[in-house]
Amino acid sequence: MTAITIALWAFSRLPEYLTALLFFGAAMALAAAPREVVFSGFASAAFWLVLSGYVLGLALKYTGLADRMAGLLSRRLAGGYLTVTAGVVALTYLLAFVMPSNMGRIALLMPIVLAYADRIGLAPGSRGRIGLALAVGFGTFQLSTSILPANVPNLVMAGSIEGSYGLQLGYLPYLWLHAPVLGILKGVLLTCCIAWMFRDTPRRAEQVAAAAPLSAAEKRLGWLLALTLLGWVTDGVHGVSPAWIGLLSACVCLLPKVGFVSGDQFGKEVNFRTAIYVAGILGLAAMVADSGLGGIIGKALLAWLPLSPDAPMRSFFSLVGLSALLNFVVTANGVPALYTPLAETLAQASGFSLMAVLMAQVAGYATVVMPYQASPIVVAMGMGQVPARSGLALSLVTALLSFVLLVPLDYLWFRLLGMLGS
Repeated sequence: MTAITIALWAFSRLPEYLTALLFFGAAMALAAAPREVVFSGFASAAFWLVLSGYVLGLALKYTGLADRMAGLLSRRLAGGYLTVTAGVVALTYLLAFVMPSNMGRIALLMPIVLAYADRIGLAPGSRGRIGLALAVGFGTFQLSTSILPANVPNLVMAGSIEGSYGLQLGYLPYLWLHAPVLGILKGVLLTCCIAWMFRDTPRRAEQVAAAAPLSAAEKRLGWLLALTLLGWVTDGVHGVSPAWIGLLSACVCLLPKVGFVSGDQFGKEVNFRTAIYVAGILGLAAMVADSGLGGIIGKALLAWLPLSPDAPMRSFFSLVGLSALLNFVVTANGVPALYTPLAETLAQASGFSLMAVLMAQVAGYATVVMPYQASPIVVAMGMGQVPARSGLALSLVTALLSFVLLVPLDYLWFRLLGMLGS
């Protein structure tokens, strides 16, 4: 059942939400796992961030604040499609330093970037607009893996490392190890791939002589977004998940008279299909972990890995490959939970230090071979109305180039820093 579900998502033979519903039905009919495991995706923070993100996006759209922000963006990103794409990718990375939630960043950026696409003549369905939507999704998830608190898999990994080995990861050492390759160079690679695959000719945005004053609704929404962003940035202080902060903000947006989104707009324009898809992905990952299937697969793969202290480059590639293979089974959020307990055995077989083995997994789960492996990318594709084949094409191309170009550079960077020995 797991293999069939993954195959249906990977090759888009059925709509993603229908595959998720079939998974729920089959899992319960076959008693494959307890219902609280199968439906755990609906209780996850990611699911509620998806819904709240759609509501906040609608509020930005209907108040006109998204278009106003797009106007500010257009004055700074004027130029050809490569320049525009580079600006959007850079924005996703910079925002990751101050905003901890992938879903929150997508919810904030997507309506602004789409409004900007309208301004530069990239109509719905056009190649250029699809590329910018993918830049938001892929840039938000992939580049943030180089910043410790900015990504769910990173947090799962940090918790697993502390629980399994009593080790704590430092913010700056982690950033120094991963940012040059998985942050900066991966951003350059992503920009070039999007600009090549979805190349388009944006028109010069029309410059408005003087922007109209902020309306009362825009001011109220601006204050609400500022408070929401403050809550997201300081979640480590108050301990409230960004999901619940986003949900409360979405509820304010839906309130009669003081809100910005009507009930009819909520019912018609919120993409519940994507939310069900995300819940299905998370439920499948939880079921695999609960059944022990992931651990069995991980140990089986371990027996086939060509690890040897005499072949450090081959060993490094094998560790990254193991992480990438686990990504097919449990998606990025679940990879660290399966990979980390194997790290001590992997270290003994490869001759690397325990920390080097633990850090090698980041390059694996940061390399998305298929969109379903990273729920933020799925959400971005839903919000940006990106065809499944476009997301799949970009993920395959960037994954291939990442393994060919970036993983060798990552190996050299690890060696330069003394992580892999002399």
